[in-house]
Amino acid sequence: MGAKHFFFHCLLLSLALISCNRSKNITETANHSWEAYRGGYENNAYSTLKEINTENVEKLDVAWVYRTGDNQTSSSIQCNPLIIDGILYATTATLKVVALNAATGEEVWKYDPASNGKEVKTGIGGTNRGLTYWEDGEDKRLFYCVMNEIQSIDLKTGKLAPNFGNMGVVDLMDHLDRDIDKETAFIRNTSPGVIYKDVIIMGSSLHESPGSLPGHIRAYDVRNGELKWIFHTIPHPGEFGYDTWPKDYYKIGGGANAWSGFSLDTERGIVYAPLGSPTHDFYGIDRKGKGLFANSLVALDASTGQYKWHFQVSHHDLWDYDIPTPPNLITVNHNGKKIDAVAQLTKQGLVFLLDRETGKPLFEVKELPVPQTNMIGESTWPTQPFPVKPQPFSRQSFDESLITDISEESHEYVKEQIKGYSLGSIYTPPSESGIVQLPGFRGGAEWSGGAYDQETGIMYIGVNDIPNLVQLVEDTPYNEEINEFDDFAAMGQNIYTNNCATCHGTDRKGNSVFPSLTNIKDRITIKKTRDLLKNGRGMMPSFKHISENNRRAVLAYLYGLNNKGVRDLLPISEGKTAKRTSASHDTLRRFKLKAYQQLRDQEGYPGIKPPWGKLCAVDLNSGEIKWEVPLGEYEELTKKGIPPTGTQLFGGGVVTAGGLIFIGASRDEKFRALDKKTGEILWEFQLPVGGYATPSTYSVDGEQYVVIAAGGGGLQGTKSGDYYFAFKLKD
Repeated sequence: MGAKHFFFHCLLLSLALISCNRSKNITETANHSWEAYRGGYENNAYSTLKEINTENVEKLDVAWVYRTGDNQTSSSIQCNPLIIDGILYATTATLKVVALNAATGEEVWKYDPASNGKEVKTGIGGTNRGLTYWEDGEDKRLFYCVMNEIQSIDLKTGKLAPNFGNMGVVDLMDHLDRDIDKETAFIRNTSPGVIYKDVIIMGSSLHESPGSLPGHIRAYDVRNGELKWIFHTIPHPGEFGYDTWPKDYYKIGGGANAWSGFSLDTERGIVYAPLGSPTHDFYGIDRKGKGLFANSLVALDASTGQYKWHFQVSHHDLWDYDIPTPPNLITVNHNGKKIDAVAQLTKQGLVFLLDRETGKPLFEVKELPVPQTNMIGESTWPTQPFPVKPQPFSRQSFDESLITDISEESHEYVKEQIKGYSLGSIYTPPSESGIVQLPGFRGGAEWSGGAYDQETGIMYIGVNDIPNLVQLVEDTPYNEEINEFDDFAAMGQNIYTNNCATCHGTDRKGNSVFPSLTNIKDRITIKKTRDLLKNGRGMMPSFKHISENNRRAVLAYLYGLNNKGVRDLLPISEGKTAKRTSASHDTLRRFKLKAYQQLRDQEGYPGIKPPWGKLCAVDLNSGEIKWEVPLGEYEELTKKGIPPTGTQLFGGGVVTAGGLIFIGASRDEKFRALDKKTGEILWEFQLPVGGYATPSTYSVDGEQYVVIAAGGGGLQGTKSGDYYFAFKLKD
């Protein structure tokens, strides 16, 4: 074969391989793209791009800025953008989808779900972490969820694809294998689904109160929206795991939902689903037992939904220890062999390294005794799983030696604050007297997950290490019916106490995370608050599950309205409200969390010794921590001579072949590039609002870009914004 013919033959072969890989596995795309959430269905947030590297990253500068124009009070943008054929696709705080020229930031199209050709909707908003991309020839689409709807958007036009479901929409309230009231039911999906062959696999986001919907995993035909299979995360009779719940619990139980998304092994056809806690959190009298598949990583056949294996990281969960992120699909060197594995991060600060096909731990996992409860009717599980390796990446217990030492005043304030609270391990059971829970229910790991470097076997994890004060109070739900002759404001106070005070306080003053509701009438119109109560937005959940008249009563209380004022502004519905139904017998005493409260000093700083947030490098071959550094700082503390403490983190990192980790996440609203070998900060940029999202990196015409959403707000409690920032090297 002549040289010219040989070259031509190799070129054809290369093109054929690229085409095959593109249709076979979305994670095997060309380097210039970022076609799936966190870079690929392996969930590794890794890029082979290296134009930007440790030698030149200091030359990184703003390439373009795009403003969505729809930031709202306390809204956030957590989207990890997709970049496909030079176009960037992202979502906004009000769940619009925008298509931008990835090199310039110029808008190509914008899709607004509030006017999608069907009925006009109001109050649209909420958390969205990204989009799902699918193509078959010229048919190219994006999928994501708006409230309770899966929507399919034509990639070229930015309009709904009419052949999917009902004119481009599939309702998540359908096909739950349970009769529900759609007027009060609440279900969404905050994280992208995954596509295997011709099905899109979707999870859900639910409220965490009694009466929550079940978190079943469902797969739909990617072309027409037809339901293909369903996996019951709370098993039905005859299904594996049914006997780990009370009899017939599947009829009333809720939660155990895959709210953080999925990982997918396209070669094996296995989807990995990390599941959340059962409802309700912190007290499980109605759900005695181990409770499969809550708090479990479940492996399913992606074509059929058939169960393959599971691993439960917390038995009979009482601490809100959801599995917060999909696992990383990796290959490790273990006992001299290369093994395909899943690495599951947890809020407990643990990594469970499991064989990808069998679920068997690669490092030993010990079931160790844990403290037992003294709560009425509760039955704590006697043991919990602890891996021998990898090493925990967050602190595993709290005692007085860990009380903050940033000042003598702070130390004494916190010491006084925790008097009477139980101190101990990560599995100290909640009680009426209270516990200091460490890691809290916002850490160690969060939804941002870990960035895995396939060259070195090292995973980079953003870690929260801030305790919560967890105290149970008796749950006395307000069950009276309301009609138009009742005192709405007085009844609204009771409803507020039972549904809202956990976050905003009984005094309505809020805290460092949740905003104050005092004088709300001077800041937000009553109609906007009405939409917020019904639909939720950002860190604010929907209260659609309580009746319309009960929501009006809360508004009457917050805005100081008498019944006439309520009628004038918000006409009262005819009839009475439905009574709230319990998940079990009415004679049982039930308890709930008093408040979502972090342990903090008198100035609002975390009440534990720093670091409060850090970036941690864990070698998954050896199971050892290679290094860890504080991430983020409070400038006012640094000026006092206190070393950088780190801050609470929300948002992930991306690791590249250029030797860098790009990450925002920190409360000081900076975007940073760190040396992946040492954790040294090599570059940083002050964003106008926090970058509480995972960045993407891509190249256009040979130039590498890094882009991050800067939406602020959210659980950090900082100001909100509407930015996407893209960076590249200066010319």
